[in-house]
Amino acid sequence: MHFKRLPKQFNWTKEHAILMFFFFSALYSTAQLQSKPTFKFTISVERPESHNYEVQFDISDVEKDTILLKMPNWMPGYYQFMNYSDDVKNISATLSSGETIPVVKNSDNSWQVVNAANKPISISYQIQTHKEFVANSYVDIERAYIIPTNSFMYVDGYLDYPATVRINNNKIWTSIATGLPESENTKSTFLSPNFDILYDSPILLGNLDSLTSFYVNGIEHRFLGYKLGNFDRNSFVEKLRRIVQSSVNVIGDIPYKNYTFIGIGPGQGGIEHLNNTTISFDGNQLNNEDHLMKVLNFLAHEYFHHYNVKRIRPFELGPFDYDKGSKTTMLWVSEGLTVYYEYLVVNRAQISDEKTLLRNFERHINHFENNPGKAFQSLVQSSFQTWSDGPFGNQGPEKGKTISYYQKGPIVGLLLDFAIRNATQNKKSLDDVMRYLYWEYYKNLNRGFTDAEFQQACENIAGTKLTSIFEYVYTTKPLDYKVYLGFAGLELKKVGENEKTYKIVPVDNPTYLQKEIYKGWIMGNN
Repeated sequence: MHFKRLPKQFNWTKEHAILMFFFFSALYSTAQLQSKPTFKFTISVERPESHNYEVQFDISDVEKDTILLKMPNWMPGYYQFMNYSDDVKNISATLSSGETIPVVKNSDNSWQVVNAANKPISISYQIQTHKEFVANSYVDIERAYIIPTNSFMYVDGYLDYPATVRINNNKIWTSIATGLPESENTKSTFLSPNFDILYDSPILLGNLDSLTSFYVNGIEHRFLGYKLGNFDRNSFVEKLRRIVQSSVNVIGDIPYKNYTFIGIGPGQGGIEHLNNTTISFDGNQLNNEDHLMKVLNFLAHEYFHHYNVKRIRPFELGPFDYDKGSKTTMLWVSEGLTVYYEYLVVNRAQISDEKTLLRNFERHINHFENNPGKAFQSLVQSSFQTWSDGPFGNQGPEKGKTISYYQKGPIVGLLLDFAIRNATQNKKSLDDVMRYLYWEYYKNLNRGFTDAEFQQACENIAGTKLTSIFEYVYTTKPLDYKVYLGFAGLELKKVGENEKTYKIVPVDNPTYLQKEIYKGWIMGNN
């Protein structure tokens, strides 16, 4: 900006001084706004046979003379500490002039960089991979699976700022699969509005295979992956389309511009994200009907998570604490009710039948009722203590004194659904609760809900108190299957010589309301 010299006859006054003060203050504020911090990552996989990859983290316009770099300790969606910082090797920092500046590790997952001149800094480091798992990065000569929380550091205090990721192609791989939007200028550069979105978007590199895209309500859904295998692809895609449509029917909205299923190869496990999911997938096994149903249930589970946990979420699950973990007592809702809906979604998509639906719940009931841990640990305790016990209960010295929210959660979901339907003469259901939580807390309030707010939502939909059933959440009180299954004309019977196996069967001579509740539950309408 050019300034003219003041004429000699100009008389300086107090008022002029005040005006000039505000003028230059405005200029200073504008300059501050124009120099927002920028964060750019570059991934290079130069020697995939070494099972490592390089990350360059370029930082500029951070108005601090000392910055603290941190690597997340865990990955949202997998509630265990992963110690990702252990994989960081050969970290260094340089200025744009090429001058090297010290990097000092001052905790297990943080590094201090002193930059008195506030100049742009380039941080370089390697990530050593060692385990093929959905919550770990892994690189070999055929592909690179990049977990952002296992790869990208952040500057402490700057998680809300945008970040850019550029992929240096190693010239042997042709494809990139990720939920991050591409830059307009190149297909190998991706943009993220903040680090929460960045950490929610895994990246798969390789010569990837893809299935035919399908559309639900005009929105594209893709399936890309590593070694997808040989199977009836058209039939599989059609079943997956029906699962997505069945899920959308529960909530009544699609909140993303596109969705990507990312198959990371044979194995076990999956992690949900806002507009994608990474899943272990081996299509060669889909010719077996039992395995096909397991995979479809699995995909329904991970897909429904984009509603239940990524958007319909407990208050503690966002913004995330990447250091200490985001602990909540409500994983029985986020995970347990997602298990519940995976079975309903697949059944309502007319992929499974009623017998299969009931058998799925029988399996959970048999596991739970034969677990002595049901007398020691409640659902909320199992949720909060998953960080030490694991998602399926403690298998160490305390084995037999814990439960899994993956087992008891869907059972309580079943009883809660029947209770709401019975209280409202089948006019309302758990579906209405999920829709309310989505539209009110995610869409309207843009936040998660508390334990009390979840219970209040259920009671508001039911039009009555649900104190008795929520005792199954907060205490170890035995479940009253006779009452709650009875609402839908069902009962639980012991079978076998030892009478430790349970089977769900219809009651004799069900009433009209029992028939209607069962029908509404199966078909997905009230």
